[in-house]
Amino acid sequence: MMSLVAAAAVLAAHCMAPARAASVQPLEIATRSGVHVFSVEMATTEEEKQTGLMYRKELPDGKGMLFDFAPEQQISMWMKNTYIPLDMIFIRADGRILRIAENTEPFSTKIISSGGLARGVLEVIAGTAQKYGIQPGDRVAHPLFSKR
Repeated sequence: MMSLVAAAAVLAAHCMAPARAASVQPLEIATRSGVHVFSVEMATTEEEKQTGLMYRKELPDGKGMLFDFAPEQQISMWMKNTYIPLDMIFIRADGRILRIAENTEPFSTKIISSGGLARGVLEVIAGTAQKYGIQPGDRVAHPLFSKR
């Protein structure tokens, strides 16, 4: 009986742990101040996209999560169960930044819209866009985006 309880406790703890995306890849953003390199977890499956950075207690500078929403579409995000404030960078299929939602509110269920057609969303720690001078129109270099 005791081992069954222990197994259930281990399983419950594992299920509450933050999910990690399948792969980590480099991503570059070219701004007026230079090229900034990030290490991003890829969120490509439905489960990865639904979970995103929920339940995480920290996100180091230079790290992030890139969501693949192919084909290009209107995207809606939220901060439910997300402990840390984020900058959400909405990126068009051609790799140009469409919109940036800065310093999003943790735990909020308010919808954050791409404001147009986007292929992907890069989530980074809040303050990143301002720190590196990232703006709409800047170019993101990653295999997810075409070089038009």
